[in-house]
Amino acid sequence: MPINRRWFALLGIGLLLALSSPLTSGEADTGNKPLQLRVLSYNIHHGEGVDSKLDLPRIAEVVKSTKADLVALQEVDCGVERSERVDQPRELARLTGMHVVFGNNIRYQGGDYGNAVLSRFPIARHENHPLPALREGEQRGVIEVELDLPGSAGKLLFLATHFDYRSDEEERLASVRFINDRMAAQKDRPALLAGDLNALPDSNTLRLLEAAWTRANEKVLFTFPAEQPTRQIDYILFRPASRWKTIEVRVPDEPVASDHRPLLAVLEFAR
Repeated sequence: MPINRRWFALLGIGLLLALSSPLTSGEADTGNKPLQLRVLSYNIHHGEGVDSKLDLPRIAEVVKSTKADLVALQEVDCGVERSERVDQPRELARLTGMHVVFGNNIRYQGGDYGNAVLSRFPIARHENHPLPALREGEQRGVIEVELDLPGSAGKLLFLATHFDYRSDEEERLASVRFINDRMAAQKDRPALLAGDLNALPDSNTLRLLEAAWTRANEKVLFTFPAEQPTRQIDYILFRPASRWKTIEVRVPDEPVASDHRPLLAVLEFAR
């Protein structure tokens, strides 16, 4: 029965090759292998660059060039007169091919203004929380987004925010306490926080924040002003520290599209 013997031999070889071949992404769950995430924080100045040109596609190209998985955007317009009534969150989602949520914090020029999150991963839920307002001025907020990560990685909490800019730190400190209090009951839950915090690395705001979070970059990376940055006021942070490893953090060389430069962190997440 030579044909049958040959057939069984070929079948055995095929099974051996199948079992020994590495699985590519999407073919099967990667088990406990760490997941690498590319996280971007970007204050887009409602799409207006330092050249005074309103150019939202330019912002989208900056985002796409970083190959980001998660993006925290600040100073985003939706139906606002100065930005030609464009629904910027929806348009950026269309231009980048990502999911989007928008957190409106104030009404402005007939539209809404606030923060947004772009994600390559499905969004399970989202909620926009007003941050403490201690005096008259712009209402600030933090978007809380729960994401479904691929495979067995589970869910991730992603917080995107923009703190008060005034020299007195009290409102920024109140914002940190609000965020830390929300996370206190879920201290072991994987979470990322990204945004324009309007605070320097050695400020009380960052010291209080880093009591509960770990900054992605130990070395200071200047993000503002865009043309010749001299300060870091944009950040990406994570918790718990034991679940994350920083692979790379950098400031993409983009001096024109906004008055801030974006901040990109490549992070490894242990399942």
